[in-house]
Amino acid sequence: MKSRAETRSHAEHDKSVVQPQKSVVQPHKATLLRRLNRIEGQVRGVAKMVEGDRYCIDIITQISAIQSALGALAMQLLEDHTHGCVRTAARSGNGEAAVDELLTVVKRLVR
Repeated sequence: MKSRAETRSHAEHDKSVVQPQKSVVQPHKATLLRRLNRIEGQVRGVAKMVEGDRYCIDIITQISAIQSALGALAMQLLEDHTHGCVRTAARSGNGEAAVDELLTVVKRLVR
């Protein structure tokens, strides 16, 4: 089943969503990459736990830690996006579309 966004025509989509820039400078790039590397290591660790027949609760605890780390990473990206892309869009007259896009992403994250 397609979401409402997927069923829109390209013309409708272009009007309602802020189109990403070709290149976005991530202000916290080094921090984000360190977090991603740590998360990658945690995921590999969970795979080893499954391979090693570790206790289910221990594995679930590690998965919870990974989810928390991903949430913190997403929050940093949302903050950066809000202070950068959304602010720029608002100043250029595209604020409504930028806010709508931001809210869509936040709703997706809190599910």
